[in-house]
Amino acid sequence: MCDADGRLYALLLTGGQVHDIQGLRGLLASTVAPACLIGDKAYDADDVRDDLERRGSQAVIPPKANRRRPVPFDATLYKARNIIERAFNRLKDWRAIATRYDKKASNFLAGVCLVAAVIYWLH
Repeated sequence: MCDADGRLYALLLTGGQVHDIQGLRGLLASTVAPACLIGDKAYDADDVRDDLERRGSQAVIPPKANRRRPVPFDATLYKARNIIERAFNRLKDWRAIATRYDKKASNFLAGVCLVAAVIYWLH
């Protein structure tokens, strides 16, 4: 998760085979409710939308194509989703992160946290 300026403030490392929505559920359970959550179609689930609504957050998530009753979303606000994409791309400027030199998950997460602190919070 990141703020409106693209500074990462919550990270959760999951296995490569784990669906994105499982990571989102973990992040939502461990962080303060955001004012709005901008996510791609992978996060389109009724329980996620209900959880966000219960927390007082706005869900800006486009509906999946196979949804029977499409849920409206703010397409203008959705354009800001590039902020998180740019945040991840800045992390990948560090070769050790992009190629995942550390094979142990705890070491890799520590490296990501260190790089995020240097990039986003010390500049």
